Amino acid sequence: MDKVVLKAVRREVTGKQVNALRRAGQLPAVIYGRHVDPVAISLEAHSTNLIMNKLTSSSLVTIELEGKEYPTLVRERQRDYIKGGLTHVDFLAVDLKESIRATVGIQFVGVSPAVKDYNGVLVHNIERLEVECLPTDLPERVTVDISILKQIGDGIRVRDVDAMLTDKVLVLNDLDDMVAVVTAAKEEAVEAPAEGEAVAEAASPELSVERGKKEEEGEGE
Repeated sequence: MDKVVLKAVRREVTGKQVNALRRAGQLPAVIYGRHVDPVAISLEAHSTNLIMNKLTSSSLVTIELEGKEYPTLVRERQRDYIKGGLTHVDFLAVDLKESIRATVGIQFVGVSPAVKDYNGVLVHNIERLEVECLPTDLPERVTVDISILKQIGDGIRVRDVDAMLTDKVLVLNDLDDMVAVVTAAKEEAVEAPAEGEAVAEAASPELSVERGKKEEEGEGE
């Protein structure tokens, strides 16, 4: 992916007063890191939302502030769950010459013959890998082709995914851990009622209640 640069300005407004910034089309954010004192910033909200929607947690983002560039990783995104837009972003400043530990998402692609032809069920055991490398070598995602899973019981282990990466990326997961495996679909046995035995009415379906997580107010800076 091409270099991603976000232009920012230093922000003096904090706390609940940042709502005025949001109404003015600005996105409050903060830069912090091992070698950087925390800096409150603001970004142009519309363009930043468009760019951020294409990035992963392992995408390298350059913040341009007062003539200086800060290479960063996105560490936290807060959203307005009604409107869907970002309300605050935490950027972790990194040293391009210093190795870091990060998580990289696994993207499964292709069609498994074991699933398509044998009615198998693909089980994802691991969807993110823990890796260590220089920030510039950090992959945005790891693409795994499941078309190699041809029979029930076939699986992909961490060592198989590790072989897809360059030697500049050290995978920290156990190499024997299973990333994905195809299992047989379970068939529920249906017994016919005995002669003269009434068939029980179907039980009423259970109601599931999804509890929304109420986001706490404030910037957390």
